[in-house]
Amino acid sequence: MRRVRQGAASRGPGERAALTSVATGAAYAGARESSGSSTEESQEGDTVEAPRLWHVTLSVSGAEAPLKEVRRGLEQLAHDHPFLLTSRYAQDHAEIRYWEEARDLHDAAAVALRLWGEHRQSAQLPPWEIVGLEVIDRDTYHHRIAEGYGPQPATPVGVHPF
Repeated sequence: MRRVRQGAASRGPGERAALTSVATGAAYAGARESSGSSTEESQEGDTVEAPRLWHVTLSVSGAEAPLKEVRRGLEQLAHDHPFLLTSRYAQDHAEIRYWEEARDLHDAAAVALRLWGEHRQSAQLPPWEIVGLEVIDRDTYHHRIAEGYGPQPATPVGVHPF
C-alpha cells in the first residue's frame, strides 16, 4: 500500500511526499487478511513481518489559539489525512486519534510523530508541540474496550471540542 500525504513544510504547493512506513510488494500479498502479528517469507527467503493496524493517540499543546482557528486547522488535517477518526480540541491543546497501518510499532510511531509537523503549514495548525503519543496494536485496543478501560471508541467521528 502506498499512501501519500500532502503539505510537508519543505515542499512547494501541490507537491506530495510519499510515506514509506509500510513496504509493499510480493512479500505482503494477502497480508491484510490478518491484523495480528504474522510473518511471511520474501522471495529471497527472509522472514518479513506483515503490516498490522495500530491505534494512535497523538496529544499536542501550546500557547492559546482562537477556537475557530484550531477547529478549522483540525478539519483541514482530517481532510488532508483521511485516516483520522476523531479530534478533540481546546484553546491550548488537542488530541488526534486514528488507525495506522504499519509493519511494526516503530514505523507507526515514526509516522505519528511526523503528522503534526508535516501538516502544520498546509492545515495552518497552531505552533504546538507533541506532548504525548500512544500507539497500541488492534488486539490491545479491543481488549481495553472490552474490559471497560482505555480509550473509548472514537465516536462520534470528526472534530469536536473537549
